[in-house]
Amino acid sequence: MEERNHLVEETTEVRSLPRIGSKAPQFEALTTHGTLKLSDYKGSWLILFSHPADFTPVCTTEFVGFQKIYPELRKMNTELLGLSIDSVHSHIAWVRNIKENFGVDIEFPVIADLNKDVAEKYGMIMPEESSTEASRAVFVIDPDQVVRAIIYYPLSTGRNMDEMIRLVTALQATDEHQIATPADWRKGDKVIVPPAATTELAEERVNDDSLECVDWYFCKKEL
Repeated sequence: MEERNHLVEETTEVRSLPRIGSKAPQFEALTTHGTLKLSDYKGSWLILFSHPADFTPVCTTEFVGFQKIYPELRKMNTELLGLSIDSVHSHIAWVRNIKENFGVDIEFPVIADLNKDVAEKYGMIMPEESSTEASRAVFVIDPDQVVRAIIYYPLSTGRNMDEMIRLVTALQATDEHQIATPADWRKGDKVIVPPAATTELAEERVNDDSLECVDWYFCKKEL
């Protein structure tokens, strides 16, 4: 009976974690820019990302990388918010250290999640890998505060900053134009038109000169 109750508790916990298409869990947290709430970002896109620990080499390269793409993200109405299970004083010291050693000024805030409140709400901790450090999780949250994408990386692998830009660009294009984007899509590439839902529309598609159709279900177009 005890084992069964344990399984029920684990299942309940997993189901409470955010999923793509669900509302992002609300939080209020201490950061390097003061106390911030998720609701402070309503109306803009947000990349909420976690890193294992301050003063570590892979995380340092990621923070330098995130800062380099931050100006471009802001032009896309997208903000950055970091997180780790470290104190705000550790964050501040590390940010100052990055500026001193790499000449990069980290302009986005970083959550000091010592009580693991935000990390647990978002499922950023992988107990099998580490119970004291957050994984390299990425949550893309839209202006309505809905989770639109989730990516996890292991502790040993740094993230690709080009993919952060590509992902947000693709999501915004989908919202604006009601299209999908193919593998390796970049801004300026052709996009995918949603498959025809009727035989009549399928016939129209393959005869539409404005579309590049391989078959009725696979058509591309210029934006």
